Amino acid sequence: MRIFRILTPALGAASLISWAVETKTWSQASQSDYEKAEVKRLSIRSDGRITLAPVFEEVFDSSAPYLWALAEDSKGALYAGGGASSGSKTRLFRMDPAGSGRVHAELEGAGIQAIAIDRQDRVYAATSPDGQVWRIAANGSVEPFYDPKTRYIWALAFDSSGNLYVATGDGGEIHRVSPSGAGTVFARTEEIHVRSMGIDRSGDLVVGTEPGGLIIRIKPSGESFVLHQAAKREVTAVAIAPDGTIYAAAVGTKQPSTLPATPSQPPAPTPAAAPPGAQPPTARVTTQQPPPSLGPAATQLTGGSELWRIAADGHPRKVWSDSQDVVYALAFDAETRLLIGTGNRGRIYRLEEYPLHTLLVSAAPSQVLVFAPGSKGRMHLATGNIGKVFRLGPGLAEDGWLESQVMDAGAFSYWGRLTYYGSPEGGEVRFESRSGNLDRPQRHWSPWAPIPLNDNGGRITSPPARFLQYRLTLKASPQGRSPRVDSLDVAYQAKNVAPVIEQIEATPANYRFPPQTLTITPSQSITLPPLGRRRPAPSTPASSDSGSTSMQNAKGWVGVRWAASDENGDSLIAKLEIRGVNEREWKLLKDKIRDKGYSWDSTTFPDGEYQVRLTVSDSPGNPPASALSAASESDPFLIDNTPPEILDLKFTSQGKDKVVTWRAKDALSVLEKAEYSVDGGEWLVAAPVTGLSDAQELEYSLRLPHLTGSEHTVAVCVTDEFDNTAVAKIVIR
Repeated sequence: MRIFRILTPALGAASLISWAVETKTWSQASQSDYEKAEVKRLSIRSDGRITLAPVFEEVFDSSAPYLWALAEDSKGALYAGGGASSGSKTRLFRMDPAGSGRVHAELEGAGIQAIAIDRQDRVYAATSPDGQVWRIAANGSVEPFYDPKTRYIWALAFDSSGNLYVATGDGGEIHRVSPSGAGTVFARTEEIHVRSMGIDRSGDLVVGTEPGGLIIRIKPSGESFVLHQAAKREVTAVAIAPDGTIYAAAVGTKQPSTLPATPSQPPAPTPAAAPPGAQPPTARVTTQQPPPSLGPAATQLTGGSELWRIAADGHPRKVWSDSQDVVYALAFDAETRLLIGTGNRGRIYRLEEYPLHTLLVSAAPSQVLVFAPGSKGRMHLATGNIGKVFRLGPGLAEDGWLESQVMDAGAFSYWGRLTYYGSPEGGEVRFESRSGNLDRPQRHWSPWAPIPLNDNGGRITSPPARFLQYRLTLKASPQGRSPRVDSLDVAYQAKNVAPVIEQIEATPANYRFPPQTLTITPSQSITLPPLGRRRPAPSTPASSDSGSTSMQNAKGWVGVRWAASDENGDSLIAKLEIRGVNEREWKLLKDKIRDKGYSWDSTTFPDGEYQVRLTVSDSPGNPPASALSAASESDPFLIDNTPPEILDLKFTSQGKDKVVTWRAKDALSVLEKAEYSVDGGEWLVAAPVTGLSDAQELEYSLRLPHLTGSEHTVAVCVTDEFDNTAVAKIVIR
């Protein structure tokens, strides 16, 4: 029974403020969490449960590149066949119950794609691409049994009457062959290949096709019905449960097919008379296509795999899928649980109660091509790349272990408690850990150190470092029961490091920041992690953003902004102090600032040069004794709220023109612009005598030609760089 924990709202609210400096947790709670782990003799369920794997042992190495077919006779002997080792002949291998294997027979053809064994323990092997069915006697003698006149034979199956069904390619036909070897076309699927085939207790065939991805039921009378059309191209395997439930695996991405402009119909052999009740053969157009992807070509398949379950009433449901693994084989174990053999990672899955599945084992050969269920709960399987035979179960491994992927804490960290959820079930659960400051374990890491367990966990004793790895070992109980680990958490906390102030600068005068957006009051809401995860992912380092932001015009206001960060990802709080450049004591300007800048009304300060001192602290998420801070002083900046002076404003007459002159000066800042207006008209720019507005004191001369009338009022305006303005006037008569 799984144990679930509840994250309380109070804890969640606090974590939103200072999550980065609280004790963090590395959680392992799903199969995907162990994708990069090294696993030996352990099985991992899709929800993260870890148990001992079934016994998985190599029993025979054929030295062939692929073994595509495998079957067991009534005495427990295994027969396997696959790709040709050399020349034009392929080998049929026999393994006796004691595990001794040898070449049993050699057949004409490039490879054996299917094997079936009749009630007399006679072996039937189908070869391709010559499309022959051979019968092999107990002494290894070989005789032709049936020629379906096709290139490919993909599957063989016997019915209860001893008739052999032959699933073929190129023509997509199924032949029915009597025990005497007389055969005929039993059904045409209107597909290129019949890739997989099974037979249920009532004698109905269930076949999978390529390239349409069809799953078809064919009754003994020959009547056929499509149960489902998969979105994938090729139905590589079918399995029928005792209750009639059908499982079918489909792989490969469908490609749009284009018929040639003038389709050609290859000559077809004249079939023997159909049995009573069978459907007459249907004429159809066929086109030459490459065979389905099996063996070496399988690595070219794209689109992953899907597994469909079709209930007895015909309702289809997708019960498993994988974007990488290609399903080649399906079979039921002794408890009628479906096994799924895949490539190109050599994985064997077991389907559990929906929607769960278990990654049972991973074979060293990259492809699990066929299962062969046997008596007494035995299950054998054959592989490709390399062609070997393995035994799976029925018992469990005595022990197994898992080395986790390396966890990167992001900074030098202290390790806390490892807590696991599960049960020893009378066996043993053991954890070890090691740590280091390299991103991969090497001799310069600490050695493996046991984690003393108390109830469901214990404290990690590995030295503080940036990286951590654990090793889990399970041992079976004396009765053979497996311990289980449903999930685990590793607690850690980074060493607190003082924040860093990267930059501080004054903002343009006469602008203010919008009102502060954050307060010291904690948020009363929480953000839930993704469904199935108990904790959010580790946060990224907190940073006071130094990017652009908007400001609002406000005469007399000044401000500063800054960029600060914390290696631990701690939330930061700031304090600003101010003093004049000739003063010694800092005066508090504002405390507990959470924004990235601050502005204030400078009209309460005398004009002059000032500095601010910024202090940032990680105190929001650390105890007072361990909180750290950093301080930095700004460059001097001006506060100037006094307008310039306009001096010596006068006019002279030069012919018909009037010339207005004046002098302007500012105590602290550069004069930025001057303007004039005649008789209340629009303001026009007045340039200084030097042509450049670049000094605190400037002279101006303004020629006003063609003035008419006896009296005029001329106003002049001078503005400094802090937007302080002075205005004066003169009357010209």
